Amino acid sequence: MAAVFAADALTLGLLAGGRGSRLGGVDKAWLQRDGIPQVLRFARRFPGETGPVLVSANRDLRRYAEAGLQAVPDRLPADSGPLAGIEALAAACTTPWLLTLPVDLFDVNDCLVRTLASGASAAGAVAEDDDALQPLVALYRVAPLRTALTGAIAAGELAPRRLQERLELPRVRFAGVRFGNLNTPQDLAVARIALP
Repeated sequence: MAAVFAADALTLGLLAGGRGSRLGGVDKAWLQRDGIPQVLRFARRFPGETGPVLVSANRDLRRYAEAGLQAVPDRLPADSGPLAGIEALAAACTTPWLLTLPVDLFDVNDCLVRTLASGASAAGAVAEDDDALQPLVALYRVAPLRTALTGAIAAGELAPRRLQERLELPRVRFAGVRFGNLNTPQDLAVARIALP
């Protein structure tokens, strides 16, 4: 299936619409690690493997534009969680495939795109690292994703896992890998990130 994932067929969709409540409301997209904001680190993470970059974001949209990124705000109610970000990315996506990544991951491995693509069904795949299923790290074929989103939203199913069950996405195991999350001050200390 690798031929399907030419860079111009795959949009990288970064999920940056969270409130950062466990970090006092800080916008995790702009947390800097080694002088590079998280959103820019991931936007540049897969050169030659992904094409357009979209960012699901709900605040400070001008900042994304100034950084050369296209931000798309949620279209669903504010309490819809990350599914709202996935829906906004799917609506704005102009390529056949969409790779979603949250900006608060510690990191992902270099072979993420290739590994997900190699284990994908016709509808996509979702990553599972050594910690657990990572439902926000997923590869989607956009047409069935949009259909599944319509059904999930109508049924009030806002958990990304339920969306992936609707799509029957296979889990692709990343053995020996932990993506990690930047959710607490302790997580930031481990990643050498200072709160602004």
